[in-house]
Amino acid sequence: MNPGETLSIILINWNTRDLLLKCVRGLLEDPFTCKAEVWVVDNGSSDGSTEALEGAYPGVRLLRNPSNRGFAAAVNQALTRCRGEYALLLNPDCFPEPGSVELLWRTLSRWPHAAMAGGALTHPDGRPQNSFGAAPTLATELLPKGLLQALFPRRFPSKRHPPSNVIEVEAVVGAFVLVRRQAWEDVGGMDEGYFFFLEETDWCLRMARRGWRILHVPQARAVHLQGQSAKRALAAARVEFYRSRYRFFRVHRGSWSERILKAGLVLRCVANWAFSGVAMRLSKSSGARWGLRHEVDKTLLMWHLRGRPEGWGLAGRVHQIQGGTSGDLPGL
Repeated sequence: MNPGETLSIILINWNTRDLLLKCVRGLLEDPFTCKAEVWVVDNGSSDGSTEALEGAYPGVRLLRNPSNRGFAAAVNQALTRCRGEYALLLNPDCFPEPGSVELLWRTLSRWPHAAMAGGALTHPDGRPQNSFGAAPTLATELLPKGLLQALFPRRFPSKRHPPSNVIEVEAVVGAFVLVRRQAWEDVGGMDEGYFFFLEETDWCLRMARRGWRILHVPQARAVHLQGQSAKRALAAARVEFYRSRYRFFRVHRGSWSERILKAGLVLRCVANWAFSGVAMRLSKSSGARWGLRHEVDKTLLMWHLRGRPEGWGLAGRVHQIQGGTSGDLPGL
């Protein structure tokens, strides 16, 4: 039996038709993954993604959502239906190098107490991306990450010092990660309270607390174009990231930590908004770039000052668009 037959591959799509088709083509051309079952959960795309996928690859299992349910909910839809002993979560804008998926599979096969194995993500030019790291704490969110990584490299690993061998980590990025069925059945699926961002980190912590290990496999590489869906709505994406941060702290760090985090982040938002506004006015060559950043900073600050309303962010943006109005949402 080809080991790939024990594998299910899950892709969550939202208006990334061309990247989705390229990603699926690569999977079906790989000798290992061509035997796997491939699930695509489409979150209400309007760019013809589902029609193009059905026409090009009718063997792919397709789940259509009438609206964008978010990443965690879509992953859970596929997890409840897939048959593999392992599930590969793969972003449509992520393209594994030949042999990398098999390497993740072999790593988990050798580590029976490991729940997940995440690969090394790179930019198209080969520069490393953040693929793993420490779970968020007040220190990581309020202090300079570079300083923490320089002073305590074991506690706060980073892409600046990539490992050469498999290491155990607190959390991996969910763009290219293999998960063991026994582990997700033990702890349950992803927390659907996260619409986008940090749902995989939450999952890692829950698994670790049940005794499972989380691995990073540096030799398993994938080119990641990074955030293709979120790039179309930068301000809304930043709001959603902040909302996920607060939920993570509320669930895992306690209400007092969440309050301290909010105070620190509000101060940071004020400082960022003031700085980007000055830079926008003084810069001649990159005024437009600073102008975009200033708008994002303003959106984050206003979101906090208005009490962090649920209608803002990616989830709110999707709801308003599907309802036919942008309402009071910034960044649209």
